[in-house]
Amino acid sequence: MFLTIGTTGTPERPATDLGFLLHKHPDKAQAFSTSHGSAHVFYPEASAERCTAALLLEVDPVALVRRGKGKGRGGAPDAALAQYVNDRPYAASSLLSVAIAAVFKSALGGVCRAMPERAENPLPLRIEVPALPARGGAELVRKLFTPLGWERVEATAVPLDEQFPAWGDSRYVQLVLEGEMRLADALRQLYILLPVLDDAKHYWVAPDEVDKLLRAGEGWLAEHPERPLITRRYLSHRWGLTRQADQALELVRLAESDDLDVGSVDNAVDESTDTEEKPVPLAEHRRTAILDALRAAGASRVLDLGCGQGQLVQALLKDVRFTEIVGVDVSMRALTIASRRLKLDRMGERQAGRVTLRQGSLTYTDKALTGYDAAVLSEVIEHLDLPRLPALEYAVFGAARPGTVVVTTPNVEYNVRWETLPAGHVRHGDHRFEWTRGEFREWAEQVAARHGYTVRYVPVGEDDPEVGPPTQMAVFSRSADAAPGAGSAGRKTHDAENRTTEKTGKKEAEAA
Repeated sequence: MFLTIGTTGTPERPATDLGFLLHKHPDKAQAFSTSHGSAHVFYPEASAERCTAALLLEVDPVALVRRGKGKGRGGAPDAALAQYVNDRPYAASSLLSVAIAAVFKSALGGVCRAMPERAENPLPLRIEVPALPARGGAELVRKLFTPLGWERVEATAVPLDEQFPAWGDSRYVQLVLEGEMRLADALRQLYILLPVLDDAKHYWVAPDEVDKLLRAGEGWLAEHPERPLITRRYLSHRWGLTRQADQALELVRLAESDDLDVGSVDNAVDESTDTEEKPVPLAEHRRTAILDALRAAGASRVLDLGCGQGQLVQALLKDVRFTEIVGVDVSMRALTIASRRLKLDRMGERQAGRVTLRQGSLTYTDKALTGYDAAVLSEVIEHLDLPRLPALEYAVFGAARPGTVVVTTPNVEYNVRWETLPAGHVRHGDHRFEWTRGEFREWAEQVAARHGYTVRYVPVGEDDPEVGPPTQMAVFSRSADAAPGAGSAGRKTHDAENRTTEKTGKKEAEAA
């Protein structure tokens, strides 16, 4: 398997900077051991004007068979022979993708400490893959690469035999890509699209392949016109994994669009278009109200409890007064999307030091969450079963005890204003309840009394004179003379849940 990456340069910006970006010296030929053979990196040309790096992967077909543990044996006699006589040593496939990830790991991540500016900016690139299997032909190759911004996408079909043109073309193409592109972006595209074109992977596709796909596809895959085909083929047609990837990518697409924010997805109603007079999405109104409350409280160290995909964390980072921001969520998938949204892997050291993402359940106490100025529970409580609310109450108000707690939740009375929402339905299938203004205030007053807080209420969105605002917000402020501690009801419920969990774990261990 063979791949070349070339660029041009000037005396001021020599093309040999490619060696810094790839972390491979142009004057050296290097070899790397892989699970399927040996990968070699060398430079056919290296001057200030032109520089080309080549990746040659020597595949051991016998090792492939051995690692496959005998798959393919039996059946027709030629099936066993096909394990040893095939195109794997020559045609680019998922094996080459694995080699790219192993050999050019830093470049794939866009990391170059020696020349960070060069790594962040486009280069005039020319990439060639002499033999690329394309199930779908040259036309599919063009459909996959053209939307990515390449100035030239040349996919030339390779004939079955040049001596016998009547036999037609093979399923292989010679690929040439030219254009201004960040090296990291080009490598990520190849990493995903090589196995997509081959429509095969040579290792077991585990659930973590979804994360690999989302990570390498950041910035381009969500909007790609061939996204369904890409996700389906990359995940080896595993329906469950494909559905997970498509859902995550759709959230990313919505988050990056101008007319809808992922924060509004927690409501089944399209909040951005409920009336012509409200062009601003409700999710944006909500974030603005929360930020105003935090600023008014003078908070600088903030917890976002149930941070989801990180929309509020992103907004907090834009204000320098918030010096420490911790996002907590039970969903690792949501935290992964939040990390990509925030671009934590590319964030400067000083900025990255302001934010932390943690996985955790809000119904369990965590000593690491104590001592903060404020905590936010934005559209969280309605996703909990009512019997679990006392445990959350104790964990936040009784144990963590921030100076300010901001809680937002839907106002069920306002649901009648959405014509698209059937009568009697909550805004999202995962909402366990939705409270009236009276029910929310009754709960908030009891929580405040139990834990030494005062509480005020803020309408979020249009405050309808009959049914109130679409979102109701309570801002809890800890009383200066309040003694540390918690209400007995919350503590007892929390302790009972912990004991239940411990008993369940012991039973499971005994059964195993």
